[in-house]
Amino acid sequence: MNKRIIKLMVPLAVLIGWELIAMSIDNPWKLPQLGKIITILIHPEKSLLGTGSLIENTYFSLKRVALGFGLASLVGIPLGIGMGWSKRLGDLLDYIIEVLRPIPPLAWIPLILAWLGLGLRSAVMIIFIGAFFPILINTIEGVKSVNRSHIEVAKTFNADDYDILRKVVVPHSSPYMVTGLRIGMGIAWMCLVAAEMMPGIAPSGLGYLIWQANTVGQISIIISGIVYIGVIGLLIDRTFKFIETRYFSWREVKG
Repeated sequence: MNKRIIKLMVPLAVLIGWELIAMSIDNPWKLPQLGKIITILIHPEKSLLGTGSLIENTYFSLKRVALGFGLASLVGIPLGIGMGWSKRLGDLLDYIIEVLRPIPPLAWIPLILAWLGLGLRSAVMIIFIGAFFPILINTIEGVKSVNRSHIEVAKTFNADDYDILRKVVVPHSSPYMVTGLRIGMGIAWMCLVAAEMMPGIAPSGLGYLIWQANTVGQISIIISGIVYIGVIGLLIDRTFKFIETRYFSWREVKG
């Protein structure tokens, strides 16, 4: 049997089961039929509940996640290279990183609101916290995994530390960095949606749309928003997976 067909069997079975159960319940406030959800999905430009369309809310969500994730990458990768390369810097920051890393990003919301107030900056900071640590830790591990013999060979050719970092350490660490970016983006996307559901954080976005639909019991809009979130998350993850496979096939990448 074709591999693609096998992959589609379970989703198809879920959809059929969903429709049968929805028909038997016959209560759109609990489980709407697929037709109502599909109608919303095939008209993503239509305004919903006065909060904008699916396309408009997706744009605002992607804007926030791009800012937070981009900032996490700009800070996490250079800092990870520094901590992995310099034992002194790694020892200096190790405890503070290990204490902060397990704290859920959403636990920071009260402090972030107090420090930054409502709006874009708070949402971006929550996303930054979620994406930062996977990027940082994977970069550190990538730098530490560099074969010492490669560094010694570079030194025999009179390479200085900058050349070694640029020509040996960073290329070797790149698969780890991409894996960190992939994991970080997944967490950033989850943090974004959760942050948009918090009162006052953002007056738009897919999370905000889902929360507003919940307040008026529009289950079909909630499910449509969830589907959009899942599809976008899948596309982003597959993009990073493609980069891993296409450009780093010379090395087995974890994740």
